[in-house]
Amino acid sequence: MHFEIKTFDIPELSGISTKTIDEHLKLYAGYVKHVNTINEKINELSNDLEKNTYIIAETQRRLGFEFGGMRNHEYYFKQFENGACELPEGKLKNKIEQQYGQIDVWQNAFKNIALTRGVGWAMLYYDQQTDQLVQTWVDEQHLGQLPDMNIVLALDMWEHSYLMDYTPGDKKQYVDAFFRNLNWEVVSSRIN
Repeated sequence: MHFEIKTFDIPELSGISTKTIDEHLKLYAGYVKHVNTINEKINELSNDLEKNTYIIAETQRRLGFEFGGMRNHEYYFKQFENGACELPEGKLKNKIEQQYGQIDVWQNAFKNIALTRGVGWAMLYYDQQTDQLVQTWVDEQHLGQLPDMNIVLALDMWEHSYLMDYTPGDKKQYVDAFFRNLNWEVVSSRIN
């Protein structure tokens, strides 16, 4: 199993510097590299399962972190492609209004999750089984990911995503900038 580094058509963003995005993309490339390296190592170690059982198990555990970092960043960067646009009419907007009453009420609740102390992600999911939106905090890259749900919106809250532009005490400004730059067409397409 081998994964390629994806490229993203990200225009200049408001409130998130090009330098931050460039450095952030390098970090994403590192996750892809590590996923591939771990997969190669597991294949190599699998030649002697009895001898390497413990090493394989620990290497496999690390794969969850690296894979989460790779995939979460792919969702994150894709949301900026081709420039910002408003939340269009459709299923996502209808679900937000149905569950939260107003877009602003939902957005404030999501922003509050994003300001959780620690490193991780604020995530909005769509649960196909219940036809509902679910949002939560994901520690690091992988702890707390909700099973069998589609990621609709992914907000990286590791300090590397904002530290060149904002201090940790000002990360709320980064969250506001994130929302200003979203391509809601991309985000909305994830619920269909």
